[in-house]
Amino acid sequence: MSKTIIITGASDGIGAAAARQLVSDGHRVVMIGHDQTKTKKIAKELGADYFTVDYTRLSDVNQLADKLLTKYPKIDVLINNAGGLFNRRRTETSDGHETTFQVNFLASYLLTRRLLDRLVESHATVIFTSSIGHKLFGNLDLDDLELQRNYKSLRAYGNSKIMLILFARELNRRYGKEGLATATFHPGMIATNIAHEPTDALHSVYHTPLKYLWTRPASVGARTMIWLAERKPGTDWPSGEYFVRKKVAKTSQQANDEKLAGEVWQKAEDTLAQYLRNGEK
Repeated sequence: MSKTIIITGASDGIGAAAARQLVSDGHRVVMIGHDQTKTKKIAKELGADYFTVDYTRLSDVNQLADKLLTKYPKIDVLINNAGGLFNRRRTETSDGHETTFQVNFLASYLLTRRLLDRLVESHATVIFTSSIGHKLFGNLDLDDLELQRNYKSLRAYGNSKIMLILFARELNRRYGKEGLATATFHPGMIATNIAHEPTDALHSVYHTPLKYLWTRPASVGARTMIWLAERKPGTDWPSGEYFVRKKVAKTSQQANDEKLAGEVWQKAEDTLAQYLRNGEK
C-alpha cells in the first residue's frame, strides 16, 4: 500500500538513499532539505515533492509545518532525519540556541509537534535518526541542555540523540493508544557528510579518502529507516523502541528514563511556547 512519507535531511546521505528506494517502492515521498539545488535536483529525478528549510531558523520550521499541513491531508510517515555534527567551539543560531541542540533536536521537535494532530489523525509512524553516539558521548543535564558550561561538540551531538530517543518514547507514551507509532534507529557508520565543518571533532575521520574502508554506503544505512517506514508497527516492530539493523537494541540508561523523557518534553514545550501558540492560530 502506497504511503505519504515526509523525509527531512533528504538531499544527501541516508535521507536521499531512502527517498530513492521509497519512491521505487511506489510511495509518495516528500523531500525536505537544506540545500535548494541538491534537494530540487534529486526531487526532480524522482518525481517527488520537495521543500527547503533552514533548521537554524525556527521561523523556517514553523512555515514549513504550515505548508505541509496545507498540502497533505494525510501523513503516513514522518522521518526526522536532518541533523549534523557541528563546530568544536560552541555557536548559537539566530534564535539564540546552541546550534547542535536546535538543528538536531529542537527543530525536529517543533516540526513534529506542529504536525502532531495530523499525524495522530493519520495513525502515522514517526521515525527519528539517532546514533550509537548517544551512548558514547551523551550525558544530559536538565539544567544545562544547551551546554553553556563545559561545551564539547561530541557531547552536544550525543545529547541531541538521547533527546530524540526520549522524545520518541514520550510520544509513544502519550499518543500510542491513539494509533501513533514511533521509533528511533542507529544507521551504522555511514560514508556521509555528517561532520561537514573543518573544525568538527570527527571531520578528519569522515573526510579521509580511506573512510570507505570502514564505513558503509548510505544505501545500507538507510535500510532500517526504510524497513520501519514500510512495515506495520505493532505487528512487525514494537513502537517506542530504538533499533539497530532492524532489531530492538539497548539504549543508554538516560535514554530509557521515562521521567527524564517527560522532563525533556516539558523543557522543549517551554522553549517553543511561542511557535506552538502561533501554530494553533
